[in-house]
Amino acid sequence: MDYLKTVVPSQLLTERGSHLVVINPGSANIRIGLAQQDTPFNIPHCVARRTSHLPKRNVKDQMLNSQVTTAQHVERERAYDIIASLLKIPFLDEEVANNSFPRKMGRVDGYNPQNNRKDIAFSWTDVYEKEPTSSLASESVSSMDKGMNESLGQPESTDTKEFKSNERKFREFIYGEEALRISPTEPYCLHRPIRRGHFNVSQHYPMQQVLEDLYAIWDWILTDKLHIPLSERNLYSVILVMPETFDNREIKEMLSIVLRDLRFSSAVVHQEGLAAVFGNGLSTACIVNLGAQVTSVICVEDGVALPNTEKTLPFGGEDISRCLLWTQRHHQTWPQIRTDLLTKPMDLLMLNKLKESYCEIKEGEVDAVAVVHSYEDSMPAGSHKTRLTALNVSPMGLFYPKLLVSDVYPPPPRSWFNNYEDMLEDTWHTEFPRRSDMSDGLFPGINVGLPMWDSYPVLPSKPKKEEKVGLAEAITSSILSTGRIDLQRKLFCSIQLIGGVALTGGLISAVEERVLHAIPSNEAIDMVEVLQSRNNPTFVSWKGGAILGILDFGRDAWIHREDWIRNGIHIGSGRKYKDSYFLQAQAMCYINS
Repeated sequence: MDYLKTVVPSQLLTERGSHLVVINPGSANIRIGLAQQDTPFNIPHCVARRTSHLPKRNVKDQMLNSQVTTAQHVERERAYDIIASLLKIPFLDEEVANNSFPRKMGRVDGYNPQNNRKDIAFSWTDVYEKEPTSSLASESVSSMDKGMNESLGQPESTDTKEFKSNERKFREFIYGEEALRISPTEPYCLHRPIRRGHFNVSQHYPMQQVLEDLYAIWDWILTDKLHIPLSERNLYSVILVMPETFDNREIKEMLSIVLRDLRFSSAVVHQEGLAAVFGNGLSTACIVNLGAQVTSVICVEDGVALPNTEKTLPFGGEDISRCLLWTQRHHQTWPQIRTDLLTKPMDLLMLNKLKESYCEIKEGEVDAVAVVHSYEDSMPAGSHKTRLTALNVSPMGLFYPKLLVSDVYPPPPRSWFNNYEDMLEDTWHTEFPRRSDMSDGLFPGINVGLPMWDSYPVLPSKPKKEEKVGLAEAITSSILSTGRIDLQRKLFCSIQLIGGVALTGGLISAVEERVLHAIPSNEAIDMVEVLQSRNNPTFVSWKGGAILGILDFGRDAWIHREDWIRNGIHIGSGRKYKDSYFLQAQAMCYINS
């Protein structure tokens, strides 16, 4: 510990961060990198597997989605009108009456020097293996799976391919954004192993396949992006920064992938919300994680996550993108093209980019001239210039979730996760001590408390895992559940927004205003403040996990590969991180340096 007090942070980073891999898995993206990196790789969490024939479904779980019911449609229109009155824009029926004729739209062909980066179209992925003379990357991918060398042997076309080969081989696996850009006409099926904050287990997607896909994606990133081959991983350790949505069994399975299959020497698990606090150099905050498919809220006091404050909302950035499409179609500003977010992941990529480029929260009508692209059956992208309207409505769906109709993409069924074995046996108590003197288990120096896992049977009253409320109500309920006015006042002035959606323009002031409005009038609280993030909100939790891993010299809570394979986990009551407050102080010192 004396060394920690004198060492320069950059030196500590170099010495200890070069062999620590930080993994922060999410529903849509995975953030992964070495702890010494400034920012991690942020890669779509998916893999496309080649099929022996053109699949009936080119997306594994597209059959799970249900149609919007009439009642949901009525509720969505009602939510739109409530938002319209707040933003001082015309109501839905008023706009339809005024816009009975379609807006002027035109197709854009050829090069336009005025186009900026946000108007550049995506290109279809080349699904064929590269020629043997090139690219070590294809070799590393092929070495990852024994089946990689099998080929369909389908000729590309009758065109001559010189004399080198009569056929071109399909790539067996395609990962990340490339997987999202595969044409629906190609013989591939897209797998997303995590959906709405849980393993994507369904009748169409068995558990074993989910685990194989997770392993394949992580192994590809480690090999192709971080250049850590399987033979050298015993020299590295892993910090798993886990969203609070995951269940006990899911975390066990991911630990098995890391230690047994990927062959790292040791690993430790940290909560995502708590890592975010350290990532911004704080000690107490209400963490609001705005992800692609799930939004979660949890309060942290003095470096300790308060378990009864956890809230999970089943919507995120992708739902805002879907709502953006619905809004434009309703106002007849969307071109007459076939945009299908379920069967064509390329369209979701485009909508996400439009949302990030143009959506913001502010009063008044928000329009923008944009180029919308159409992607049809391996053809080059078509460009359509149009004026998008009501661009401030869809992000307000965070506060009025009936606008988003998130049930169109439902969460996985929970029946599979009935697993009552405790990972954190020595930390489970019916009373909720706040301080870190009860810090056994996977989270060093942290009392993670009970309801991080929603399947434990003996709790007298488990907090609800999913809330059917808007963001402001969830934040208010989470903070008020702490029960102490001094802490409540501190947390209402220490709200921290993380995740990609946190970059939405105008969101901070909207959260402050809506949360203040949601506080009951009998509460003696009159101030709400959202803290500016010191780092990119998308990577704050990943960065906090890296800091915690670098500063954890004792490693009392780390799990070693041999122990995990032989025994699972049996943490003894004597294994406590005895200096967690010093660890926290060092984390803040590190951030401020």
